[in-house]
Amino acid sequence: MSSRRHLLLLALATALPAALAQSPSTPAVLIGAPGLGPIDITLAQRIYSGRAIAIGETPVTPLNLPPGHAVRQAFMDAVMQQPDDKYIAYWTVRRHVGKGTPPRELASAAEVIAFVQRTPGAIGYIPASALRPEMNLLLRP
Repeated sequence: MSSRRHLLLLALATALPAALAQSPSTPAVLIGAPGLGPIDITLAQRIYSGRAIAIGETPVTPLNLPPGHAVRQAFMDAVMQQPDDKYIAYWTVRRHVGKGTPPRELASAAEVIAFVQRTPGAIGYIPASALRPEMNLLLRP
């Protein structure tokens, strides 16, 4: 086998697991602080697009994972029903014209869980596999 072909195969073997790890194979679920009731996809879309700021009478603080995170991709696909680049562009325009700021970004699902559990009104998405019985499930898309 030529060294060029060997390098190509090595590159593919290295890139494939990384690409698969980035695919949204784990569905996202939306959790909320204790006391928040279940919501539907329409309300989740309104909250994450800045068009709604409360669930019932309770003001909410939505949380995002960083761009490129597999669970964020799953959330964008299942709930927001748009690619992440369009969501980012949407918030860039809204912020520029003074119509709000995008949801706060946390680095990991563990950070989202901790923030939601200690912050009244907080909501955030996590991998379905991280859901525990003591968590307040708002939406399973």
